[in-house]
Amino acid sequence: MSPLSPRRAAILRYIRDQVNGHGQAPSLAEIAAACGLASRGAARKHVLALSEAGLIEVAAGQARGIRPVGQLGRASEVLQVPILGRVAAGAPIGADAELVDTLVLDERLFSLSPDYLLRVQGDSMIDDGILDGDLVGVRRSSDARNGQTVVARLDGELTIKRLSRSGTQLRLLPRNPAYAPIEVRHDQDFAIEGVFCGLVRRG
Repeated sequence: MSPLSPRRAAILRYIRDQVNGHGQAPSLAEIAAACGLASRGAARKHVLALSEAGLIEVAAGQARGIRPVGQLGRASEVLQVPILGRVAAGAPIGADAELVDTLVLDERLFSLSPDYLLRVQGDSMIDDGILDGDLVGVRRSSDARNGQTVVARLDGELTIKRLSRSGTQLRLLPRNPAYAPIEVRHDQDFAIEGVFCGLVRRG
């Protein structure tokens, strides 16, 4: 199965949270409002894609007929994940590697088990459902595929963006039209610190 986009991962997480925490599935209107979608139709498109991927079940003719798949009969793993400061969703900000806190989380919140969490500062990734104040899960990796969302270090500062590779040219792409792509020059100190694998949004 192909990795979920951050937006679809956020929708799946919201559905699971509503079913597990409130005992009922959200409606399409509630999914659209909670996940920043323009309409119920946009929510339906993502829900059908998640259903086709085998991650949820949709009962025809029911307003709240959405159920996560594979949650019953399987014990989920509990992760203890450290929060290690912050990362910019905007212009890069200075890295803060100090341990801030530790959260105990369900593994099902993430597409991959994260090594640590960083708090997002800024709004350059809002079209991927990554909002200011979110805690993003990061899996340590020095490499990433074209199009993956990564945490990158650029001249000693951290930022979260989509990675774009074209030949030897690297760009860090925001997911907000108000921000320009970051062109990585050959003379800059650049490294991929890890790949995005999900997020936690605290109320």
